[in-house]
Amino acid sequence: MLDFENLKIITTKKEWNEVLKAMEAFDFYHTYDYHQLSLNPHEKAVLIYYTENTLKIALPLIIRPIENSTYKDATSVYGYAGPIQSRDGVTLTNTSHFKKALDNYFDSEGIISVFSRLNPYIKSQPMLLDGIGEILTLSHVVNIDLTLDLDSQRALFSKTTKRYLNKARKLLDIKISNNPNDIKEFIDLYYQNMDRVNAKDLYYFEADYFYKFVSSQDFKTEVVFAVEKATQKIVSAAMMVKTNKIIQYHLSGTKNEHLNLSPIRLIIDETRIKGTQEQFTHFNLGGGLGNQDDELFKFKASFSKDFKSFKVWKYITNNEVYNQLVKETDGDKSSNFFPLYRLK
Repeated sequence: MLDFENLKIITTKKEWNEVLKAMEAFDFYHTYDYHQLSLNPHEKAVLIYYTENTLKIALPLIIRPIENSTYKDATSVYGYAGPIQSRDGVTLTNTSHFKKALDNYFDSEGIISVFSRLNPYIKSQPMLLDGIGEILTLSHVVNIDLTLDLDSQRALFSKTTKRYLNKARKLLDIKISNNPNDIKEFIDLYYQNMDRVNAKDLYYFEADYFYKFVSSQDFKTEVVFAVEKATQKIVSAAMMVKTNKIIQYHLSGTKNEHLNLSPIRLIIDETRIKGTQEQFTHFNLGGGLGNQDDELFKFKASFSKDFKSFKVWKYITNNEVYNQLVKETDGDKSSNFFPLYRLK
């Protein structure tokens, strides 16, 4: 742990978890275990912990070396992270001291830019980052409001989704299992799904990733399976992650020959029913591929029209070095990609 004025850099699981316990709200994307699962070689995960009077702020980041450079940059894990604050109700009215503490740390580590996806369900994030870089709204994610009663939730489903659900319930059963043999089937389904959508290599997680994920004690993972009644074969599955009052639809896969049945709809429906009974408040289905209002987004929107803004935070901490690195790259200089020097 490194100490700066009003700021500590936490890298151990024990301290990381102690900080999260004091926070008003956090998601599994903020946890130590998920950050360790997300690391590539030569990267490190840090939890920046800032205190100002009774206010406490925590910001998890992954620090990365920049190729052919002595500098580094920082990014967030895949998903919805961003800063979180303590639960004592104190609000940050001026971010200048927080910004100064961050700048001191970034400068000491040679970190020239910072990027983080923000969490649509943690409302204090724009306030915590006010005046520090820029926040952009990229798209929307689909939320099922689990505070509504079950009938009110279902009333918002599209006719198409209701029709698929009625058929699926006749042909499929649902089971929840973290059994290693079932997890292996889920991995195969997930890879099949990635092949079908021509996913980038970075989405092909190693098998060990899935086993460590479901065994983590930092958050609760339920792998939900759709099983064909006639054959007792698994035809679809999804990882649903529960943290505090939020359920996140994380990864999924369906056998190609059963796509016409749309079994994932039944998995989503059973998860929202169980989540409501367990008094969760939000069920995040996510958005479209590449933040687009595409067919995937439309599929998710067939369950709910409660759309939440998906925002990202961009902060260039050293403009001179950033601009020099951009000049040295072959990427499209007009692109909105960030940081631009990583555009290949």
